Amino acid sequence: MLNISNNNEHGSTFLDRYNTVKSLAKRPHYKILNRIITIVSILALIGLFLPWTQNISGKGAVTTLKPNQRPQSIQSVISGRIEKWYVQEGDFVHKGDTILYISEIKEDYMDPNLVANTKNQLDAKKQALESYDSKVSALSIQIQAIQNEKLLKLEQAKNKIRQSLFKIESDSMDLIAVKTQLKIANTQFNRTVQLNKEGLKPLTDVEEKRLKLQEVEAKIITQENKLLTSKNELINAKVELNRIDAEYSEKTAKAKSDQFTALSSQYDTDAQVNKLKNQYANYSIRNGMYYIKAAQNGYINRALQAGIGETIKEGTPIATIMPSEYDIAVETYVNPLDLPLISKGAKVRIWFDGWPTIVFSGWPDISYGTFGGKIVAVENFISDNGKFRVLIAPDKDEASWPKQISIGSGAQTIALLNTVPVWFEIWRILNGFPPDYYQVQEKTSKSKEKK
Repeated sequence: MLNISNNNEHGSTFLDRYNTVKSLAKRPHYKILNRIITIVSILALIGLFLPWTQNISGKGAVTTLKPNQRPQSIQSVISGRIEKWYVQEGDFVHKGDTILYISEIKEDYMDPNLVANTKNQLDAKKQALESYDSKVSALSIQIQAIQNEKLLKLEQAKNKIRQSLFKIESDSMDLIAVKTQLKIANTQFNRTVQLNKEGLKPLTDVEEKRLKLQEVEAKIITQENKLLTSKNELINAKVELNRIDAEYSEKTAKAKSDQFTALSSQYDTDAQVNKLKNQYANYSIRNGMYYIKAAQNGYINRALQAGIGETIKEGTPIATIMPSEYDIAVETYVNPLDLPLISKGAKVRIWFDGWPTIVFSGWPDISYGTFGGKIVAVENFISDNGKFRVLIAPDKDEASWPKQISIGSGAQTIALLNTVPVWFEIWRILNGFPPDYYQVQEKTSKSKEKK
């Protein structure tokens, strides 16, 4: 077996014989280098225990907080041909200022007197509507008059029926009286005949009583005829009552039929009037659409349709306008892994492209040129770039954002999370854990202990 220890000692003793080796071992800068390495190692070890603020970085652009404050396109509601521009790129316009004028290209609206002709048609239909209204009113009055006349005629016929009833009753009583008289005359005649046979009455008395009896019998026939005549008059009165009712019902039905016809024509004319009103309003509004106006105060950025005489369709963008007043914001995008850690109201540090900035992501307090913000909206669906969009507004508790930044310029963001040691952050990154991963677990465990 080899004696390794002796060999090493022999080798070390062998190198010590050379002066070069001795001079190298005695050089002072090697000692300084060893000290530097030692100090750097100690500082690095201490640095591993320094606090490090976990963060989620994102990249986006400057935008506006409200949708109506973002650059918008001016569109034409109707199709037409460009006739004249009243502005140029870079001009400031107020709300309602005319931007350009277009002319009509559809044959249905080319009549220059279209609005006036439609107004005349509307007035004519209104007059026809008033005529039908007057006719309906007149027919209503006529129907009421027929009803009143019918009531009078019916009352007259009913009175005639009552008169016939009274007359029948009177004739019936007269017939009873005549029958009584006949009975009396017959009794007197029989008594006179008996007395004549006994010789107490002369024959002239008998003849007189017979004559009176015949007169009473004749009265009975006359009275019966009068009673039958009264009954016939009652029947005629009832027939007349029915005839009057039928006659005036027919007149009322005809008048109501004419009234319903007039009402139908009135409703049809009313529908036509409403249709013409709609057309008149549409034509009037369409005439106002030939002048395309600014919807709000702002600057004309770019004219998208430039040529005079160029035809455009409805909904075609003509120019873009940038509102003069807006609330600035930043839209940034974060990875899906970091989305659960983003919440509304969270603090964010932002720095803008072209603005002097010194950024230490783990030590935001010593960074320079960053501005504070708060998350105001987090989208719940993924964007086309595979990330989630987050909208950030200025933090009112910190310094205001610079006014020199423009809409659309680039911006980078850092969402601040918990403060952990540097070694923990290095260990988290090497293992691929998301930020604040163990802090969430710690909170859940504490909540379980409290329960």
